[in-house]
Amino acid sequence: MEATSHNGHPLKLNMGIVHSMLVNFIRDEVHNAGFTKAVIGLSGGIDSAVSAYLATEALGKNNVLAVLMPYKTSSPESTSDAKLILSELGIRSEVVEITPMVDALFEKQKINDNLRRGNIMARERMIVLYDFSQKEKALVIGTSNKTESLLGYGTLFGDMACAINPLGDLYKTHVWDLAEELKIPKKIIEKKPTADLWHGQTDEGELGFSYKDVDELLYHMIDERRTDAELEKAGFAKAFIATVRKKIQVNQFKRRPPIIAKISHRTVNVDFRYVRDWGI
Repeated sequence: MEATSHNGHPLKLNMGIVHSMLVNFIRDEVHNAGFTKAVIGLSGGIDSAVSAYLATEALGKNNVLAVLMPYKTSSPESTSDAKLILSELGIRSEVVEITPMVDALFEKQKINDNLRRGNIMARERMIVLYDFSQKEKALVIGTSNKTESLLGYGTLFGDMACAINPLGDLYKTHVWDLAEELKIPKKIIEKKPTADLWHGQTDEGELGFSYKDVDELLYHMIDERRTDAELEKAGFAKAFIATVRKKIQVNQFKRRPPIIAKISHRTVNVDFRYVRDWGI
């Protein structure tokens, strides 16, 4: 079985069209909500770089604030790459060192587990971003892609939090292609993806497989709704299929608003959930 898109490859999109759609999406959604400005956490990685480029094009460089939030163990390359993006875009920026903020909790609660520490750092960064959002009267722009969302590879109310997300329907493979379209520096595109939450951490090392391989599987599994039998016939290993499907299932709670117990006739996020309810 060979499943393909209209472009002849499962993960091939016309990035010129995607580029235009996402710039319009950001401009329309920000303005429809009554705002003119955006705030974005800039890590030096490709996802935040792509979101920053799109937001700058949509809103203008004077209306985008990038916030760099290093921790004491963050790679110096992350900061230098973020500064490279800033120099390319000419947008405003702030640097907020999160070390004293999170270390106080680490020490008080004796937290040494990398995952707990990483989650705390991600959520502290979102506290900082939303404070700037209030100060600037700006919306927080998301940077999580479709691969991360489906696999649950992100921190709820941390890096997954945002007002609008231009990348949420693009697999990581698409993000790389879009970065080429946007002419983002090669150095950013070619670096190994990492959340930079602890020394030596990489996305693919944590996940246990490459983005290329999992994106191909996810396209067939999610976009084309192929069964496990069909996926095996297409050449995907049974254990790989099971691992990925399990990740999707157990992380569903991260992809939806909190479930509200239904009491009234119109319950928020159950009956009352359409944009037309308020004309946005």
